[in-house]
Amino acid sequence: MSHLSVEAAFAKLDEAIAALPVMQLPLGQALNRVTAAPLAAYCDLPPFDQSAMDGYALRVADATPSPVSLPLSTTVAAGPHDTLPVLPAGHACRIYTGGLIPQGADAVVRQEWTARDGETVIIQRPTPLGQDIRRQGEELRRGTELIEAGRRLNAGHIAMLSMAGVADAAVRRAPRIRVLVSGDEVVDAGRALRPGEVYNANGPLIQAWLAQAGYADVSVAAVGDTEQAVREALQQAFAQSDLVLTTGGVSVGDKDLIAPEAEKLGARRVLWKVAQKPGKPLYVARHGAALLIGLPGNPASVLVNLATFVRRALDRLEDVKTVAPHLQAGVLASPIKADSERESWVRVRIEVDAQGLTRVLPQTHQASHMLSNLSAADALAWVPVSDAPIPAGHTVRWLSLGL
Repeated sequence: MSHLSVEAAFAKLDEAIAALPVMQLPLGQALNRVTAAPLAAYCDLPPFDQSAMDGYALRVADATPSPVSLPLSTTVAAGPHDTLPVLPAGHACRIYTGGLIPQGADAVVRQEWTARDGETVIIQRPTPLGQDIRRQGEELRRGTELIEAGRRLNAGHIAMLSMAGVADAAVRRAPRIRVLVSGDEVVDAGRALRPGEVYNANGPLIQAWLAQAGYADVSVAAVGDTEQAVREALQQAFAQSDLVLTTGGVSVGDKDLIAPEAEKLGARRVLWKVAQKPGKPLYVARHGAALLIGLPGNPASVLVNLATFVRRALDRLEDVKTVAPHLQAGVLASPIKADSERESWVRVRIEVDAQGLTRVLPQTHQASHMLSNLSAADALAWVPVSDAPIPAGHTVRWLSLGL
């Protein structure tokens, strides 16, 4: 039986996913959420004519020619005003950065270009019209679209929207995620291993990867290798989650129970087995509103599928405009062995040389059970099916592991 190509598996995954419901959130709670509608400026930026410097607001005609002495009328600090300050003719007023330009003023002279003599300021150099005034709306106008639908909000977006007076946003609800780590041999770190046991790497890996991607509220549980334990864990997860991630139990062994128990509960299989290395025994199913992604048990296979299929599933659930994986190009620094039957994901390190060339450096220890090179690897290089190795100097495509 032939397995799905990565591209064909992506297409099947896409068909199985519907976007999550929309909710309105205060902007301060919308970090990492995906916009469901465009967001527009509520006010002009700047919202009024304001000073760009600490100094003195004046009329250019009153300060020409320079040097000239002008009496001071008032002080304008940043902050609210009940009425618009008015600058009397022939006067200057003290003003601070961000302060409202008083009516009649048409320039600001910087403090360092002046001298004080009691209640008089001496303007020591010529002052051009409009100097150091930020004009209302010069950056953007009220109603200008700032963020399109399908954009994941980051801290910079939050700052920009807040400055433009946006108080809340229509976003996709954060997915409810449940992680099930299967295997009687898997134990948590903190005690000595007995013969046949291995430490739990997949649970911490998935939880850390999800947190780094902006999904900190994740439920993780261990599941034993019995039909009843798997069935009960899946049943509860399907009822409480939008996305269920399992590790192990998706191959062809007697204790690979995820797929059969999910389907006994009524799950509809979407795909099983992808012609990729590592990560071939990937299982995806749908149970009502819940999506199940069954990941292989080897940690490198888990990592590859997190960066590709899980990342893409999350993007589809939240209706992101441009979905993962986002591949970039680089030049291979040393040869990579290809596979004659499967596409490969190779752990690599990315460097940019002095000429600005992106170099892709393959790491050692590429077997699917090995994770020791992850402290150096920061990307995955995609290698197409080939009978021949990919030579150094060849351009390859890669995706970042840095999210």
